[in-house]
Amino acid sequence: MLEPTTVYTPSPNRYDSMEYRRCGESGLKLPALSLGFWHNFGDLTPYEHMKRLVFTAFDNGITHFDLANNYGPEPGSAEKNCGRLLREYFGHHRDELIVSTKAGYEMWTGPYGDFGSRKYLLASLDQSLTRLGLDYVDIFYHHRMDPNTPLEETMGALATAVTSGKALYVGLSNYDGPTLEKATAILDDLHVPFVINQNRYNIFDRTVERNGLKETAKRLGKGLITFSPLAQGLLTNRYLDGIPADSRIALDPRFLQGSALTPERLQQIRELNDIAAERGQTLAEMALAWLLHDDTVTSVLVGASKPQQILDNIGAMRNTEFSDEELARIDEISRR
Repeated sequence: MLEPTTVYTPSPNRYDSMEYRRCGESGLKLPALSLGFWHNFGDLTPYEHMKRLVFTAFDNGITHFDLANNYGPEPGSAEKNCGRLLREYFGHHRDELIVSTKAGYEMWTGPYGDFGSRKYLLASLDQSLTRLGLDYVDIFYHHRMDPNTPLEETMGALATAVTSGKALYVGLSNYDGPTLEKATAILDDLHVPFVINQNRYNIFDRTVERNGLKETAKRLGKGLITFSPLAQGLLTNRYLDGIPADSRIALDPRFLQGSALTPERLQQIRELNDIAAERGQTLAEMALAWLLHDDTVTSVLVGASKPQQILDNIGAMRNTEFSDEELARIDEISRR
């Protein structure tokens, strides 16, 4: 049991306006928007700033904090910082939170530090729990497919995570439809509560539509949580008039480089921005609403560098209805 060391009193109205959706056919609910710890919870971010982000999220009903062993920078630091936040402020609210983490990318030197082996997954989970200061996580994911490890071994490791009491549910991340189907059959045989898939999905990136993941997840009754909903900032108004000095392209080009902003892409962004304006939304709000209108999507992972961005993202929930004409126009623009 976490015992808080510093007083934090969440908003008493935190659950009034957030929508909670079941993960597929399971009993687990996630908020429509979840907070991702990918970019802004490593040691480069001041701790006081992290506090403001998580307080803003929880005060507005965002109960799901999504991590992975390699989130930082440096790898592991997001879990460490999240653990401090949980210990200092959320001890009395642990049962109101969904804390998830993942393993599947390189974490230490030598031949046993990545992908899907039983040794790696279970060792990584133990390390994640230590950094988080938790006895268990609510969801433990295999982070990506591993063609070099038998699927039965990887799924068996996820089963052990649950039977050992170190995870309540399991998930798969960055899988495709055919592999998801095989993995589900194995997990069903092992009676493992596999409830959710995490994949990149946004107006520009339709991979889950092409590789069968989206259709298969829905057919099998599994949830889908999406990341990069704003295409690393392209689906915002940030780049309509060039590259701002404080933008991700300018400051941190690890995941979005200037070469992505081609004249063709910029034209798409401007046309999508026009549709958003017609709807009375910003482009970012429309991009989130486009995902939230889909009943296959359980939750949308949002990142934020400022508390106001979290509030702006929540604003997308005010209008998630789309006409057939709007959806057709968005598809036509994005698929050129």
